[in-house]
Amino acid sequence: MNHTLLVVMLGLCSVTGLVLIALGLPGIWLIVAAVVGGGALTGFHAIGWGTIAIAVALALLGELFELWFGFGLARRYGGSKRAGWGALIGGLVGAVVGVPVPVIGSVIGGFVGAFIGATLLEYSRSQVAGVAVRAGWGALLGRVAATAAKMTLGIVIAVVAVFTVLR
Repeated sequence: MNHTLLVVMLGLCSVTGLVLIALGLPGIWLIVAAVVGGGALTGFHAIGWGTIAIAVALALLGELFELWFGFGLARRYGGSKRAGWGALIGGLVGAVVGVPVPVIGSVIGGFVGAFIGATLLEYSRSQVAGVAVRAGWGALLGRVAATAAKMTLGIVIAVVAVFTVLR
């Protein structure tokens, strides 16, 4: 496979993956799949197993960040583990509910869902509205931080892969 064509393929898949991450979908894994596919198409000469291992490790780190930020910030803002689970579940439900609104619906839905999920589940535990809203705010911030972290890691994976091909 031509190196220029491989770089274009990696670029297109990476941009698509970044859009998917912003929408709350597993776009980082699309980027990893493009890296693995690029390796396979070149017989693992242009992109070797080391680069693939780095891509997978960074993607797993992104997933860990998503869990850590979602749970961690909800808890840092006074929420319980229940608020963390509410943030995770609410974010996923919100992203799905927001899909009918083109482009930004699932992004906004994911953020609002994380807030509502954490707030409701924390309120069901604490029965204190202020504590619940504060946990919801932490969950919202966690969702934003997790999205930013995963997008950053997606960019790093893409850059590493492209520079590996070009060297």
